[in-house]
Amino acid sequence: MSSGAANGNDSKKFKGDIRSPGIPSRVIHVRKLPNDINEAEVISLGLPFGKVTNLLMLKGKNQAFLEMNTEESAQTMVSYYSSVTPVIRNHPIYMQYSNHKELKTDNSPNQVRAQAALQAVNAVQTGSMSLSTVDGAGMGSQSPVLRVIVENLFYPVTLDVLHQIFSKFGTVLKIITFTKNNQFQALVQYSDGMTAQHAKLSLDGQNIYNACCTLRISFSKLTSLNVKYNNDKSRDYTRPDLPTGDSQPSLNAQTMAAAALTAPGIISASPYAGAHGFPPTFAIQQAAGLSLQGMPAGAFASLGVPGAAAAAAAAAAAGRLSLSGYTAGGNSVMLVSNLNPELSYLLVGVYGDVMRVKILFNKKENALVQMSDGTQAQLAMSHLNGQKLYGKALRVTLSKHTTVQLPREGHEDQGLTKDYSNSPLHRFKKPGSKNYSNIFPPSSTLHLSNIPPSVTEDHLRGLFLSSGAVVKAFKFFQKDRKMALIQLGSVEEAIESLIKFHNHDLGENHHLRVSFSKSTI
Repeated sequence: MSSGAANGNDSKKFKGDIRSPGIPSRVIHVRKLPNDINEAEVISLGLPFGKVTNLLMLKGKNQAFLEMNTEESAQTMVSYYSSVTPVIRNHPIYMQYSNHKELKTDNSPNQVRAQAALQAVNAVQTGSMSLSTVDGAGMGSQSPVLRVIVENLFYPVTLDVLHQIFSKFGTVLKIITFTKNNQFQALVQYSDGMTAQHAKLSLDGQNIYNACCTLRISFSKLTSLNVKYNNDKSRDYTRPDLPTGDSQPSLNAQTMAAAALTAPGIISASPYAGAHGFPPTFAIQQAAGLSLQGMPAGAFASLGVPGAAAAAAAAAAAGRLSLSGYTAGGNSVMLVSNLNPELSYLLVGVYGDVMRVKILFNKKENALVQMSDGTQAQLAMSHLNGQKLYGKALRVTLSKHTTVQLPREGHEDQGLTKDYSNSPLHRFKKPGSKNYSNIFPPSSTLHLSNIPPSVTEDHLRGLFLSSGAVVKAFKFFQKDRKMALIQLGSVEEAIESLIKFHNHDLGENHHLRVSFSKSTI
C-alpha cells in the first residue's frame, strides 16, 4: 500500500488510519460504525456535502473510508460532523481526515458491493436511473415510510412544515400526523427506501427550530400509508382530488408553511427571530455562492439546492438558521372556560407569557387571555384544552378577538381586566431561556426548582400534602439539590398543585418554581 492511497487488498490486515489532525484530505476515515451498517448508510453520510466518488468498507473493524470529489466537500463534511455527531442506530459515528489522498479498491465481494451501491447513487443523481431500481445495491431495503416523533414541542409543527423539510431529500408522497402518548408524531412516505434512509440519516436528532422541536426518526413497519382526507392532519400528494373531511385547516398552517418556504434548508431553525427577544442570526441573502458559518454554497448541491439556497440549507442543517424580520403569526387571544380567571395566568403561563386577562362580565367563569404571540396561544390551547381541573373539563379555544383592550383612563371595568405585561412570573421573557426546551403536557410528575438548601424532602412533601394531593414519590436531583421531582396521585392533582405552589415563598428569598415534567420517578 502506498502512502497516498488506501487499497482494498489490505482490508483484512488494515489496522485503521493514522490520525492527521488539521491536514485536509478528500478521503475521510469513518469510525465506530454499527456491525450491521450497510453501504447506503455510509454513502448517505457524505451525500449532503457533495459527490461521493469512492468507498472502502472495513466491516470487520467497524470502519470505512469515504472519498469525496473535492477537498472542499470533505472539509465541509468533517467540519459539520465535528459539531453535529451523526448517530446510526444509537451508535455515535466519528470521522477525521485520512492520511490517504485517494482510494483504490479491488474486486473483492465487499468492494464490488460498495461500488455497486456507489454507482447506483451516482446514476440517481445524474438522472439515468430511478430510485426504485437501486434495491439490488442494498439502497432500498428499508421501508419507504418513516415514523417521526417531535420532542420538546415548543412551537407547533404543521404538516406543511414537515413536507417542506422532508421534501429536501426526495418526493414526499403522503404524510399523516397524529398525537400519541402526549407526543406529536407523523408518518412520512417516500417512493422508495433509499430516499427514506437518506432523510433519516440526515434529520434524526436535529432541531426544527432553535433548541426545540427535536426530530426522532425511525423506519415504520408500514410500507404504504392509506390517506382518506387531504387536510391539516393528513395529505396524499398523489391524490389532490381527495375530500377534506371534517378537519379544518389550522390557524397557523399558512403562517408556518410560509416560514418554512422562506428558509430553503433541510431544517429551518427558529422562524420567530425577533419574537421573545431572539436576535436574528442572519438574513438569507440572494447572492449565489454565499458562505455561511463555514458552510460553502456547494455543500448541498447533491440535493439539488443551488446557490444561496444551498448555503442556507447548510447553515440550517447545523441548526443556525433564523429568519430576520419574521414575527409569530396567528391570533394570540384565547377564550378560557371552566377555570377561575384569577388563576388562569398561572396555569396558562406554563406555555407562554400571559399579557392580559379579561373576565367576561356576564360569565365570570370565562376569560379572554392574551398571550405574547399566536404560537404561545396555540401551544397552550393544544396542551390544556380538555384537561380536568377541580372536577371540570377546561375549554381553551382561540377567540375571535385579536387583542384584549385595557379600559380607557377614567373608565373602570370593576377590575375585570388585568394587565400582566410586566409580571415577574413570566417564564419566557429571557432570550434563550432553558424554559423553551422544557415545555411538556400536563403530567402527574412536577419539576420543582429554586429550592433553598434548608428545605428538606419532608418539608416539600408536607407542602403538597397540605393541598389534599397524594404524594406517590419524591426525588432530589443528585447533582443539584436546588431541583426535585414530585409525583402526585393524578394529572388533575398536579395541575391544581402547580397553580397553588408556583412562586410559593420558601424563605431565604427563594420562590418555588413548578412546571410539568416528562420524567417519572
